[in-house]
Amino acid sequence: MPYARISLMKGKSPEYLRALSDNLHRALVETFGVPTGDRFQVFHQLSPNEFVFDRDYLCGPRSDDYVLIAISAGRQRDTQVKQAFYRRLAELLGEAPGIRRQDVMVVISTTEADEWSFGDGIATMVGDD
Repeated sequence: MPYARISLMKGKSPEYLRALSDNLHRALVETFGVPTGDRFQVFHQLSPNEFVFDRDYLCGPRSDDYVLIAISAGRQRDTQVKQAFYRRLAELLGEAPGIRRQDVMVVISTTEADEWSFGDGIATMVGDD
């Protein structure tokens, strides 16, 4: 049940955004144990003065195609699973929409089951409410 917030600079085409969305989801399904129908993503397209990042810190240099993906996950994954996800995501995003590996940053945060409500005013993942 990950929720992804995808931040990038304004100006990308709908096709670019769809490829990014599809390949992020594909990487999550293939490596992170996410069900195919479990897709929750929000895009934040920002102007250059609203999207501030160091172009050279660790793994740079970064270009204007830099994307920051913040994932809230419902359960902890081990380091090997996360590393496989990072690798697969960078590979897929390189294929489409054509994002360089240095331009893909991911931050994963985990939550407890009672911190999710998918609707109906209930903590959906903890059973009877």
